[in-house]
Amino acid sequence: MNEREIFEWLKEVEHPAQGDRNIVDLGIVDSVVVGDGRVTVTLAFPKRPDPLKNYLVGAARSAIYRHAPGGTEVEVETIVKDPAPKKKTVNDLTLEGLANVRHIIGIASGKGGVGKSTVAVNLAVALARQGFKVGLADADVYGPSVPIMTDTEGATPEIEPADGTDWMVPIEKFGVKWMSIGYFAQPGQALIWRGPMACNALKQMILQVKWEDLDFLLVDMPPGTGDIHISLVNDIPLEGAVIVTTPQDVALADVEKGVDMFRNKNINRPIFGLVENMAWFTPEELPDNRYYIFGKDGGRRMAEHFGLELLGQIPIVQSIRESGDAGEPAALSSRPDGLAFLELASRLVAAVNG
Repeated sequence: MNEREIFEWLKEVEHPAQGDRNIVDLGIVDSVVVGDGRVTVTLAFPKRPDPLKNYLVGAARSAIYRHAPGGTEVEVETIVKDPAPKKKTVNDLTLEGLANVRHIIGIASGKGGVGKSTVAVNLAVALARQGFKVGLADADVYGPSVPIMTDTEGATPEIEPADGTDWMVPIEKFGVKWMSIGYFAQPGQALIWRGPMACNALKQMILQVKWEDLDFLLVDMPPGTGDIHISLVNDIPLEGAVIVTTPQDVALADVEKGVDMFRNKNINRPIFGLVENMAWFTPEELPDNRYYIFGKDGGRRMAEHFGLELLGQIPIVQSIRESGDAGEPAALSSRPDGLAFLELASRLVAAVNG
């Protein structure tokens, strides 16, 4: 006769008011002690009285007597014990983790391929270089690129349990706190998620993170408009957005989609300005030369068309691609692209504080 056997015997005792679930699975059996022909079972009940407590005590005693050798002494004790707090699910998450974040800004684009994530990562680094406390949440759950662009692939955020929540600790590098679903996916793994699952993952990447004190939390949003964007603005206190585009005239329709989304009466978030990425090409060895391979001042005309401020024009420099692929953001440099990101950061700070 051992403890394991007695736990199995006690599974025969069902709680009539709990859907006939047994007292072991319900966590009512707190401990079992066996020794010297004696069995002592302790049943734990919450402070709120269980009207069937006496019945369960008697049923537990009977269950053991049915199986135990003759002459075994059986004692069933009861204690008052509150159940352990349940772990919070994604639907239980609150804004507690964002309590000390001053500004939450979405970095958005009407379509993919405009360098939105490049702008988001470098803007975060540029703000950090200017002395701000910065975090970036990679909300592009279908194509997370932050781990590659920051050379943090293979890093795994630590988990710190507190107050019933398992808090994810962001990865810190370049003075920025980074969080991405890419830290939890296997390399090359495709994230095949329906809308609700993607929305829940997004909420966790922002709400279940130990951001602590931040001046700016940038949210690298997925391209386009859809369920994830609606979920984001409904569940996250997004202060406003920055829209990234390229200079081509055909990009106007995509910018219009992004502008309309944030200006929709059901969303109604300010747009701090437009960023024209790939504004011109500058050879690294000829920094004063500008080649407008996608057209000149297309972003400026778009900004004027929608009544937005043009926050920055980011040139294409051979080094910006090489730096991104190597995990070293261009904003760390003093090349034309790095200086453009620093200027963008300054203008965003002025727009937010203005």
